[in-house]
Amino acid sequence: MLDQRLLVRAVDETLIQRADNVEADVARGSLAAAIRSEGDLEDSFAQIIDANGLVVAATTNVASLPAMNSPLGPDLPEVFRTVSVPPLSEYEFQILARAVPSTNGMNTLVVAKNLDDVTESVRILMLSLAISIPVAVSLLAAVVWWLMGRALAPVEAIRAEVSGMHAADLHNRVPVRNNDDEISRLARTMNALLERVEQATNRQREFVADASHELRGPLTRVRSLLEVSIAHPGTAKPEATYRSVLSDITKLQQLVDDLLFLARSESGRQEVPDDGVDLDDLVLDEVKEIRARGRVRVDATAVSAARVRGDANQLKRAISNLASNAERHATTTITFGLREYDSQSELVVADDGPGIPEEQRDAVFQRFTRLDDARSRDSGGAGLGLAIVHDIVAKHSGTVSIGTSETGGARVILTFARAD
Repeated sequence: MLDQRLLVRAVDETLIQRADNVEADVARGSLAAAIRSEGDLEDSFAQIIDANGLVVAATTNVASLPAMNSPLGPDLPEVFRTVSVPPLSEYEFQILARAVPSTNGMNTLVVAKNLDDVTESVRILMLSLAISIPVAVSLLAAVVWWLMGRALAPVEAIRAEVSGMHAADLHNRVPVRNNDDEISRLARTMNALLERVEQATNRQREFVADASHELRGPLTRVRSLLEVSIAHPGTAKPEATYRSVLSDITKLQQLVDDLLFLARSESGRQEVPDDGVDLDDLVLDEVKEIRARGRVRVDATAVSAARVRGDANQLKRAISNLASNAERHATTTITFGLREYDSQSELVVADDGPGIPEEQRDAVFQRFTRLDDARSRDSGGAGLGLAIVHDIVAKHSGTVSIGTSETGGARVILTFARAD
């Protein structure tokens, strides 16, 4: 132990001092004087040993004992040892043996000090440690347990609150302390997570409810037409029934395709390739289709070459949805504009319809949004077209915004990074 070594080192210093005190007398040959001057006989002794290993002088308490060390010479002038001397004490002695020249030749001076004080001090220290350490460790363990329990109590409260939550309890929140420590930040993070989960769950419920509502209409009409045709075969007009059923099935297919697209997009399973796409080709293809239907006039004079990077099929779908929306609401004319400027490509689709109120321009990009709830589903879409446009544009790192056209209708602007 470190304390024991320090105590023994102090004894060694004492022995060195004693050896220094008698070394001069031994050198002069005054052996008896040297030994008599060496003090306390209760816990120390001294010897002078000649070159043959015989004790030539000693304190009275070890007069009958043999040499406590072998003779030393110039090659080993000094040595410390610990020895047992049963006649004198039950404790060990620390001795210093030093080679000392004298008039009779080279002698060895041995001075010794009892280590009883060292042994007792170490024993008392060990006993104290044996008693105090377990007590201190027990107290420390109790304090740590109490502090950990107190510190982790908020964590347990969070765990208990979350573990007891069900789908109907997502509005609940975990308790938050008015601190800025790690546990408070954990609680705030957990509440933010619960907020996102609640919003996602609500969106999912709304999505399922809206999708069910949209699907129910065409399915109900198809069923009614078929039931009437079966119940009254003589009065039914097969061709009209087939056309009506085909129209509803086409709408159902489009709705299912849109729902599937949004579901895949939301799950992150739709990757956007990094292909070069000529937007002007996609726009002009759509212009041809609208002109072929002949419902409205199309102005494409402002369409110029523009190239972006992405998925041609998705971009075509976005342009088709914008065009279909504009065609549905236009009074007489749809206008397409496409240009490149700086590092961007800008596509504009405008109509001369009633337009979109400014306060509702963000809402139209949400799913199943209709600005006119009273509008029939025959004249209006399912409310997914612009939501799909927004999703496609976002996946292509673009932006979409709505303004007012020169004729007062809606003006939708798509902006993408230009392909180099």
